[in-house]
Amino acid sequence: APRLDEQKIMDYLIHLCILFAIYGSLGLSLNLVVGYTGMISITHAAFFGLGAYATAILMTGLGLNFFLSILVGVAIAGLISFLIGLIFNRLGGDYYVLGTVGFNSILFSVFLNWQGLTRGALGIPGIPRPEVFGLSLSSNLNFLILAGVSLLAVFLLARFIAHSSFGRALKAIREDERAIQVFGYNTVFYKTFVFAIAAGLAALAGSLFASYISFIDPHNFTVLESVLIFSIVILGGVASLRGSLLGALILVLLPELLRFIGMPSDIAAQMRQAIYGLVLVILMLYRPQGLIGEYKL
Repeated sequence: APRLDEQKIMDYLIHLCILFAIYGSLGLSLNLVVGYTGMISITHAAFFGLGAYATAILMTGLGLNFFLSILVGVAIAGLISFLIGLIFNRLGGDYYVLGTVGFNSILFSVFLNWQGLTRGALGIPGIPRPEVFGLSLSSNLNFLILAGVSLLAVFLLARFIAHSSFGRALKAIREDERAIQVFGYNTVFYKTFVFAIAAGLAALAGSLFASYISFIDPHNFTVLESVLIFSIVILGGVASLRGSLLGALILVLLPELLRFIGMPSDIAAQMRQAIYGLVLVILMLYRPQGLIGEYKL
């Protein structure tokens, strides 16, 4: 019995680590947009869903390899985000935020109503785990290694972008877009390109999520999910990559803490949303740059 309990605890911790890797990647990618360009995007769950549905459909329907399905999902999310980014970047301030919220709602409606492709509210079950050189990552421990490698790759890419000349241009756009336009920088291209990069990384996280959970439905990718990802960025720290990881860690553990205090699951789900909102309000009032952030929205 003690060994069984220890195994359950270990499986539980591995599960939390996998979720942390997925949401850490989402936080890192969104921070490239919010933290380094100052654009408030509430549509990241839409690209998260594009990656998840691409992997689910291609693996279950066409038998495509997991890693090839990732490439397809990233390409689709990157292309769509680039096109809508050209439109959104003509909007400013509150209109930009509303545009991103609207796009997330549109994608959610597509996932819900295109039943011939996505199975609508029924969702897509039986999504297989990936295989690497013929070795199935069916165990959660093996999948954790894959998720950890993915998180490290996303972190290194985000760090490279942040410290490159491209990243310095993004920061300049954030500080004073009109001033950098005087020096001949095409700010619309910079903002659209980083938006597409962030969307592609969100699609990567979506592919991992779909394969790990093995079932997806449209309610995994609502506007509330985008608010959660945005909360990760705000809580951990705007323009801080380490802050994104800290925010993901806190918000992944928060629902589990609510369970341990004995709160019923139906009430805990509602309390989680209320706490997310409360955290955002408090941080916006008293520490708008987040816990270890470098920039105030």
